[in-house]
Amino acid sequence: MVRLLPPESASVEEVAREIGVGVDTLERWRSDALSMPARERAWTAAARFDAVLSTAAMDETARNAWCREHGVYAQELAQWRAAATQALAEPEEARASPQQTKQDQRRIKELERELRRKETALAEAAALLVLSKKLGAIFNTDKGEDE
Repeated sequence: MVRLLPPESASVEEVAREIGVGVDTLERWRSDALSMPARERAWTAAARFDAVLSTAAMDETARNAWCREHGVYAQELAQWRAAATQALAEPEEARASPQQTKQDQRRIKELERELRRKETALAEAAALLVLSKKLGAIFNTDKGEDE
């Protein structure tokens, strides 16, 4: 049985059933992805974090061997580690909570609604202004002819 690479490590059959595609299609996708040069493959955030965790306890020689095996430069791995450390170092207050996010979305919707209302009122006012100027011009010319 063919298994996918970590962190998922699920069988191809399980993944095919989960996402609703045929096993042959998934195998073709997998072989296409593996045929790409390692430099062109995209690493997901979870896979990068897993790579950082997997290599954290390794010495430099083992880490370099791991990098060669997985097609990653040691410098990239160091960047991933720095990014993970920085993300974990952010204070909890700096990260948006789900409640704060919902409040922000609600506020955005309110502001967008208010903006649409004001744009409509402005367009109506501009139309009335233009119309009043045209009416004034019409009545001024009529008065000039009567005199």
